[in-house]
Amino acid sequence: MADLALIYGLRLLPAEELEGVEDAIVKLKDGKTARVSMHLLHGDQSSIQKQLAQSIEAFFDIYPEIPARRQTLRLGTDKNF
Repeated sequence: MADLALIYGLRLLPAEELEGVEDAIVKLKDGKTARVSMHLLHGDQSSIQKQLAQSIEAFFDIYPEIPARRQTLRLGTDKNF
């Protein structure tokens, strides 16, 4: 399998200031473009960290061609999600 590239971006804002989120566009070497869906996680720090870890794990689950080299994602200093 070829090397993979995981594209992501993070921005933490006060929830009450958010009006909307739009997809991002990725430009490929062959001239084509691809869309990157944006995801909104809402809650306190612990809740957001837990949701992010679950979201990343689920992302790899939807691509069965990726070899299973599973490790639990660790976010924070002493918490295992």
